[in-house]
Amino acid sequence: MTKQPKQNANTMWGGRFDSAPSEIMNEINSSIGVDQRLYRQDIAGSIAHARMLGKTGILKEDESAALIKGLEGILADTEAGKITFREDLEDIHMNIEHILTERIGPLGGKLHTARSRNDQVATDFRLWLRDAISNVVAEIETLRVTLSARSKEHDKTVMAGFTHLQSAQPVTFGKHLDAYVQMLSRDVGRFKDAQVRMNECPLGAGALAGTQFPIDRAMTAKELGFDRPVSNTMDAVGSRDFALEFLSSASICMVHLSRLAEELILWSTAQFGYVRLSDDFTSGSSIMPQKKNPDAAELVRGKSARVIGTNTQMLTLMKALPLTYNKDMQEDKEAVFDAFDTVVLCLRAMDGMIAGMKVNEPRMHEDAISGYSTATRLADWLVMNLDIPFREAHHITGRIVKIAEGKNLRLDQLSLDDYKSVEEKITEDVIATVTL
Repeated sequence: MTKQPKQNANTMWGGRFDSAPSEIMNEINSSIGVDQRLYRQDIAGSIAHARMLGKTGILKEDESAALIKGLEGILADTEAGKITFREDLEDIHMNIEHILTERIGPLGGKLHTARSRNDQVATDFRLWLRDAISNVVAEIETLRVTLSARSKEHDKTVMAGFTHLQSAQPVTFGKHLDAYVQMLSRDVGRFKDAQVRMNECPLGAGALAGTQFPIDRAMTAKELGFDRPVSNTMDAVGSRDFALEFLSSASICMVHLSRLAEELILWSTAQFGYVRLSDDFTSGSSIMPQKKNPDAAELVRGKSARVIGTNTQMLTLMKALPLTYNKDMQEDKEAVFDAFDTVVLCLRAMDGMIAGMKVNEPRMHEDAISGYSTATRLADWLVMNLDIPFREAHHITGRIVKIAEGKNLRLDQLSLDDYKSVEEKITEDVIATVTL
């Protein structure tokens, strides 16, 4: 006589266990609070799997059709907010299977034929991340368009370029903004490259070693929009480098946003006075009535640390895991979801700040002139017109700048005699060279 498991045994593997897990075990083991976000992808993967099971004859055609119909109903009800997922069923996969079985009976238990949660979650995760990347790229492109428009608007707005945060050479504000356009362009490339590499289907890898059922992995891969199945089944369930690539790309993108945010913060100070951020993306002080704080920019700068942290978290998570699947990997999705949400929010905030900022062109121009940013032009003029070696021209220019500093004058305000006191061969043409 077969011994029956106790009533409180785990509903998923009660045949092996005599008692249910403790409350603490349920709490640490449950991931539905995080992975319910994958419900669309889980249902899509299950529909593709059910259709393949029917097509290959592993299940009867009417069984496959009933599974698909049931799954479509669950999707519609979930979208309508009619379904509440249960923590005691651990994750999104078991929740959907449980609901399906409640609705269509024991046939729902056949859905998991020739499949493991290992290949199931890897498939869901790739499907979700593939779409997430498209969304991030769209947000980057929106910001790029805004930055590019402001760059063209200010292609003749003179400002000082900086190195070491010291006035260096004159550039235009348009050129400065376009540098960020170029950075974001490379961000788009990184995300798209990652999207291409992740577009392989883990479904059919089973727990790690595939399955003895005559499944058609190419069929499910095609239906789900993948280029091909993942070739190695152990790699399919045991790797998360596709998530690492996303987080790495997201971290680099956030570094670019953080640098731009830092410049907006500096530029909007009274000391710089280059830009004025709109009321939409600033806040006041609870005690100082005059304050207009660049809080949105500061939060973008701060949230860059959050995204970089998720990248570090994921690298640390994966660095010592033996093949193949380990429960540690349940922690992968929360980091990725959080990074995605944060990057999208920051891109939108930055777009709003750039679109609404007002530029103080006279202030930028004045700073460019008063900061001796034309000194390199002067050194180049000495080389080109007086045939002086550049190193000597560099020294001559330095002495002229020192004279200007001593007189509290700009280079274009010095007299020709001032220039000739350092180098007799200098002519009056030099004044035009140092004037902006």
